[in-house]
Amino acid sequence: MTIKLSQKEFDRAVKRAFNRIPVEIRDHLENVVIAVRKRPSKEMLEELGMTPHNPPLGLYQGTSLMGRSVFAPPLYPDTIFIFQEPLEGMCSTLDELEREIEITVVHEVAHFLGIGEDRLSELGYG
Repeated sequence: MTIKLSQKEFDRAVKRAFNRIPVEIRDHLENVVIAVRKRPSKEMLEELGMTPHNPPLGLYQGTSLMGRSVFAPPLYPDTIFIFQEPLEGMCSTLDELEREIEITVVHEVAHFLGIGEDRLSELGYG
């Protein structure tokens, strides 16, 4: 059984999940947009080499801190996309959904910050 929320309910779940993220990670997100989409676009799926039958839960688009240069600042804000339908499809309760949203955001932030899987495991997200 999957959970199905309205857009407004899902947005509130994202906010609650975001607030549970450790401060050491959350503090780096001041200039990162978190955008909720129903599902990834065809272009996003192609970029990731994925299909609509096996979609991502989230996607980071931008330049990681490791890849930035003071001489060439990014032209657009970094964005973390959270995909509602794939997340709902794998969860049966609101608590489970919020935990999966939290994990997804943390993993996408890790791409932005250059945090490796070992450190994510230490933080409880491995």
